[in-house]
Amino acid sequence: MEGFPIDTARLQALLHEPFEVASYDPQWPALYAGEEQRLQKLLPSALVLRIDHIGSTAVPGLSAKPIIDVQVQVNDLERVREVVVPKLVATGYEHLWRPSIGERAPVYAWFIRRHADGRRTHHVHMLLPDEASADRILFRDHLRTHAEAARAYEALKQELATRFPRDRAAYTSGKSAFVSAILEQARKGR
Repeated sequence: MEGFPIDTARLQALLHEPFEVASYDPQWPALYAGEEQRLQKLLPSALVLRIDHIGSTAVPGLSAKPIIDVQVQVNDLERVREVVVPKLVATGYEHLWRPSIGERAPVYAWFIRRHADGRRTHHVHMLLPDEASADRILFRDHLRTHAEAARAYEALKQELATRFPRDRAAYTSGKSAFVSAILEQARKGR
């Protein structure tokens, strides 16, 4: 898509920042709620279709990278580029266009908020709705209601974080077969 340049060098640097998987923090839901309120104030309401807490911090009791993942489904990426990117960058978010993984559009807007010490606190994934965005919610909901699957996922994440502490892409790739299996189970209602 024209007008959505991907800074591959910056993206690679971000994908190689160190990370850890931390024990569940009961503050995560409140951190998400605060971010959702912040985004609702900053974003044009006619642009936003849905805002969701996704990822492991959205599953009570589950260990996770201590970064709140927020999925914002929008109806127009061009409007995001023109209006949202300047506004969020001006309020302290980092922004990159990121290649999609299964999304309808080839890119999505990725925003990162950091603590004053440089630690990532929030990832905002702004994208057009499609099967991939629906799958993230389905996966989250399945883990919320299937404790055994959540524990297996937690063990896998901890093992991958130990193996790949500076390679977020390898960490994510290592989870893909598990995620696909859980999505298949969830679609079958198991």
